[in-house]
Amino acid sequence: MTAIALTQTADLASQARHQTENDEDRFNRLIGVHMADLYRFAYWLCGNRAVADDLVQETLVRAWKSMDRLNDPKAARGWLLTILRRENARRFERKRPQESAIAVEGLAAGRQDYDTSTEAFVLRQALERLPEEYREPLLLQVIYGYSQKEIARHLGISVAGAGTRLFRAREKMRALL
Repeated sequence: MTAIALTQTADLASQARHQTENDEDRFNRLIGVHMADLYRFAYWLCGNRAVADDLVQETLVRAWKSMDRLNDPKAARGWLLTILRRENARRFERKRPQESAIAVEGLAAGRQDYDTSTEAFVLRQALERLPEEYREPLLLQVIYGYSQKEIARHLGISVAGAGTRLFRAREKMRALL
């Protein structure tokens, strides 16, 4: 290798080290400013200190890997919080709920209790006083879990009409309670 090539190689290596140090320093300054916000938001999202620590750590790893995508340092806080929010969402993507062996039809049939509390009595009385056109869509949504679209199809009305009835049903229930 010639002396010129060796000099150029040494200069390139020096520039690379200097650039890495600059990136690292820049990242450390950025994180130092926003670390408290990251932990606070992570804890707010999950309510668990250990999980919040993990979320912040994963956020920092992703932020470091994509540091070149941050064009405006003034947008760093929002950028970091977005990464954190997405990390929290990924936590649930990996989690798959276990399916139960109990048949869906048997869930309600096995229940024999009847709520005799004062609140339940008042609620049943208010539901009885609610006009049928509002009671039915409200029960379909709250008790049976139908969507607004399914309620509209079931009642033979428009989706907007179902939304209006649900809104009015809730307003009337508030007035009755």
